[in-house]
Amino acid sequence: MFKIGDFEIGKERPCFIIAELSANHNGDIEVAIETIRAAKRAGADAIKLQTYTADTITLKSDKDDFRINSGTIWDGKYLHDLYKEAYTPWEWHQRLFEVAAEEGLETFSSPFDHSAVDFLEKLNVPAYKIASFEITDIALIEYTASKGKPIIISTGIAEYEDIRLAIDACTRAGNNNIALLKCTSSYPAPIEQANMTMIQKMSTDFDVITGLSDHTLGDTVPVVAVSLGAKIIEKHIILDKSVGGPDASFSLDENEFKEMVEAVRKAESAVGVVSYELTEKQKSGADFKRSLYISKDISKGDLVTLCNIKSVRPGHSLHPKHLNEILGKRALRDFTLGDRIQLSDFE
Repeated sequence: MFKIGDFEIGKERPCFIIAELSANHNGDIEVAIETIRAAKRAGADAIKLQTYTADTITLKSDKDDFRINSGTIWDGKYLHDLYKEAYTPWEWHQRLFEVAAEEGLETFSSPFDHSAVDFLEKLNVPAYKIASFEITDIALIEYTASKGKPIIISTGIAEYEDIRLAIDACTRAGNNNIALLKCTSSYPAPIEQANMTMIQKMSTDFDVITGLSDHTLGDTVPVVAVSLGAKIIEKHIILDKSVGGPDASFSLDENEFKEMVEAVRKAESAVGVVSYELTEKQKSGADFKRSLYISKDISKGDLVTLCNIKSVRPGHSLHPKHLNEILGKRALRDFTLGDRIQLSDFE
């Protein structure tokens, strides 16, 4: 069982829903605090931060390599400038963790270097998230996994071998408590590129809990993910998209996030469990099932034929599978139209 705090994530537990704060505080701790509270109101189970500084995630360079030019919403910016704008100050973390605890939310983060892991250990995080673009940073993954906490790994830019190497890094560190999230590293992500079938494939290939880190708009992809076995859903949350910010265009506001949570919970109810046992509601549908009834008055000693026995609704009498067993037998008592029958009524 994959457990984060008090949440046991697996077959018998509802999907674990993570609200990603990311850069959606616009440099204001009060906005960050209110976003955490909004996440709780919207039905999230956890809030996730990102722990880095511009200097721990990239280099301050104006060379072409460090200028974003890959068809993203951030094209034209230098990496250092983007992350200086987007980062969550480390001195905020303690307060944000306290607010989340007050709200009953689990809180953890994505570290982007060893110093972030060391910092988060002091906050006693219950889990770690490896971001999509860090899946190839084997040293970071191994160091993070060595802390013995559950590891959630996004696979947005990963091929099979990348995932295999990341999982091997965790197991080398003695950590088998791993979950994989299907992710499309496009911001926002086109729904036709979601490829949700990989949730089941990754679960089978790597024998781990799987889920979704979603950058599409709306709640369609999370609902599909749950129907395919996702046990974790992660979505960005923002107080007000009109304020803007690096991640605003693919984040959900409180009402949208709440609608997504409600849709996911309904989808979970629809998926149900693997069982042929009927619910009480289904059992009450016997009025509309078929069974064998007397369709014409019969006197004791009369032969049972298709003229006096018929398979009809409702289903309170003898199962139709017994029709051939009683055809040609004689009635042991008198019957009138509409009487129920049983095998012992004939010989």
